[in-house]
Amino acid sequence: MKKLIAMLLALVMVLGLAACGGETAPAETKAPAATEAATAAPAEAATAEGRVYYLNFKPEADATMQELAALYTETTGVPVKVVTAASGTYSDTLTAEMAKSEAPTIFNIGNMSGLKDWDDYALDLTDSAVAGELTTNDFNLYNAAGELKALGYCFESYGIIVNKALLEKAGHSLDEIKDFASLKAVADDIHARASELGFDAFSASGLDSSSSWRFSGHLANMPLFYEFRDDNITEQPATIKGTYLDNFRQIWDLYITDTAADPKTLTTSTGDESEAEFGEGKAVFYQNGTWEYANLTAADKFGMSSDDLAMIPIYCGVAGEEKAGLCSGTENCWAVNSKVSEADQKASLDFLYWLITDPTAAQKMVDTLGALPFKSCPESSNTFIVDGNNLLAKGNYAVTWAFNHTPNVDSWRATVVTALAKYSADPTDANWAEVVSAFVDGWAYEYTVANG
Repeated sequence: MKKLIAMLLALVMVLGLAACGGETAPAETKAPAATEAATAAPAEAATAEGRVYYLNFKPEADATMQELAALYTETTGVPVKVVTAASGTYSDTLTAEMAKSEAPTIFNIGNMSGLKDWDDYALDLTDSAVAGELTTNDFNLYNAAGELKALGYCFESYGIIVNKALLEKAGHSLDEIKDFASLKAVADDIHARASELGFDAFSASGLDSSSSWRFSGHLANMPLFYEFRDDNITEQPATIKGTYLDNFRQIWDLYITDTAADPKTLTTSTGDESEAEFGEGKAVFYQNGTWEYANLTAADKFGMSSDDLAMIPIYCGVAGEEKAGLCSGTENCWAVNSKVSEADQKASLDFLYWLITDPTAAQKMVDTLGALPFKSCPESSNTFIVDGNNLLAKGNYAVTWAFNHTPNVDSWRATVVTALAKYSADPTDANWAEVVSAFVDGWAYEYTVANG
């Protein structure tokens, strides 16, 4: 458990010390294939000062990154291009872009599996100025030689987002919800009175590619975390046992039962639809992360009041879960392309340093992303981050991101989604057995594919 303990300590450090504010995942929205904006700059600047091509991992940060790219070019004359991969397609987009003559100069590596693929393309950042600004090194990615290959730049948490105003309108309060049994009791009551209340318990648990990561990745983390905690697993295992898959079934059944969504049509239910269902006051509960705060509260989006929002842990019936915190970690690590020119490398490092030290840029980064573990970043007003801080301060344990150990992650998740969709349409024990097989047998298979 050394690594889990270290990660928990890191969470306390990042959240309690001088971390920049507080919060992906990945986000999904059947986004356009990719959004791109290249700031205009003289061709001479590209030659003399290098260029920056930032291949953005986080769709929800696209507008901010485009704005900051333009501001940086206006300030320095260095051309910055930002391309945002469509949700769920980053790996394929990165592979395609790296094959081009003007490849990305800054890209994202999400975990150690990704580092295995891109180690040769990642510059050693150990002595870089941006690395010197970190408040913790616990979220960085290091290769076997101990070289710092990717900087953990954005700390995130996820759980169940709650509309407190609707919860209270239904005659309940956050104080009632302490574990799975109490969550289920509240959700069951709301669902039973949905027509009278005008809203339901959970927003749709869509299994369209724009939403499925919330469950094949984030919800699947729950059984993985508890199994790995029990078995002291700190590295990618060749096999898993599925010890807590009954708990996964409990929470999934609740999601697809206490909702207005038809469980038979989840494969066409999108992330945008689920977000809108919650943002428009049609559901009390919505599983997502701290990165959703900006969308939910933005005046030009849903305009929800921060006073009406909260985030609680994902409960699934595990003993002692009343002391659980949010699911916390990162898949967001900056890497600089070692294959581009030295001028482009320097330009890219300078841009990253500016993002987290310039007061205007740092504030915009925090407002969009939340917790950034850099010395110069301001604290965040993100309500969900505050909720996570409060849980840790009370002594609750952080549910770390065990899913970062998933072998051949995209393929494994796709298999799980297929099985979940079949089960949701016809929730029999036989169909659940296929979900278990997708988890357990699928893990062993993908490990073999990835590791030989």
